[in-house]
Amino acid sequence: MTATMSVTIVAADHPIWSGQARSVTIPAAEGGMGILPDHEPVLTLIRKGTVSVIEPDGARRSFDVGDGFISFDSNRLTAAVDRGQASAGAAAEG
Repeated sequence: MTATMSVTIVAADHPIWSGQARSVTIPAAEGGMGILPDHEPVLTLIRKGTVSVIEPDGARRSFDVGDGFISFDSNRLTAAVDRGQASAGAAAEG
């Protein structure tokens, strides 16, 4: 069984997506950053860009986001951004 983590992406005025993932790539302020299950705890700023989520079945979701931050601890990742939406051509919101 593939290890997963809980992911929640929220904008200032609405939820964007939440679900399980086997990996997430974020546009960290210092450059792209990948997060896998059991990653060490981290709190970092993110910049405008794309958050990519790989779901447990291998499906990829992409979200265009504005500036914000991510928090990861105990296999729970939360991305709080000033604005965001599913990227054009991405899978439907879950």
